[in-house]
Amino acid sequence: MSIARSSRLVGFGHAVPARCVENAEIEAKLGLESGWIERRTGIRARRWVEPGDTLTGLAARAGEAALEDAAIPRGDIALTLLATSTPDHLLPPSAPLLAHRLGLGNSGAIDLAGACSGFLYALTLADGFVRAQGKAVLVVAANILSRRINPAERASAVLFADAAGAVVVAPSDDPGKGVLGVDLAADGSRYDLITIPAGGSSRPFAPGMAAEDVLMTMRDGREVFVHAVEMMTACAARALAAAGIGPSGVSRFVPHQANVRIFDAVCGNLGIAPSRTVRTIVEHGNSSAATIPLSLSLAHRANAFLPGERLLLTAAGAGLTGGAVLVGI
Repeated sequence: MSIARSSRLVGFGHAVPARCVENAEIEAKLGLESGWIERRTGIRARRWVEPGDTLTGLAARAGEAALEDAAIPRGDIALTLLATSTPDHLLPPSAPLLAHRLGLGNSGAIDLAGACSGFLYALTLADGFVRAQGKAVLVVAANILSRRINPAERASAVLFADAAGAVVVAPSDDPGKGVLGVDLAADGSRYDLITIPAGGSSRPFAPGMAAEDVLMTMRDGREVFVHAVEMMTACAARALAAAGIGPSGVSRFVPHQANVRIFDAVCGNLGIAPSRTVRTIVEHGNSSAATIPLSLSLAHRANAFLPGERLLLTAAGAGLTGGAVLVGI
């Protein structure tokens, strides 16, 4: 077994459904005035899957793109991590099927349910595995949230989208690459702010159950906003402190694309210039854990990451769970 000094991101990929749903369609259904959604969220459009599309299929497209970008043998991938809140089935996990579809016969595979911060948890675990085992990891975050939206609930109906993003994490001998600082957090006292009430072990699905019981609900959007800003700011500040780097040392800020007002507030709290913020929410909406790897892939495609860049990633979501990771390129 080879112990790696650090890890590095060597491949980026993403996938989005073909169907583009613009605000006008949703505003008409909810009886909202034109422009209401964009003014409050920053979203103009989002992508939703078609009937018959699967989470594993969407995730596989993103994983394939990341593997091709990394240009490493598939046999080198020793672990596949899938961060999702919308697996194809409650049982079995979706990650083994994802690894199979990608031809990763030597890879272990497991799902992680971390809501909007799931990618950051998966990336942190991938970094630890790479350092300990000296082997590469594929991290995919994917969600099909359009099938969990309650179309009658304005707070969630205007936000959520479907997407997948992926990165390949490989061993490195350069301590200036990979995860430089990390901070993860949780606040279970806010556990019920964003929920799908039924379908789990505490309240199993039963015949005659109301449809909204198995759809997403947001109890208090304002409270979500306040606590998300607080958690993302605090985690990001601690991750920077752990790396011994100030806000001026951040090349690009890649926040969870929950709501433009949330990450603009976090950006202001941290003292990071708005011009360094990666913004994909306008055309892609909020796909929970997938937004950060989607943003990484889109940003890399538009303006390739260069050696020496430092990327600050931060998120908060249901649970409440949150975190921040500073990554060296």
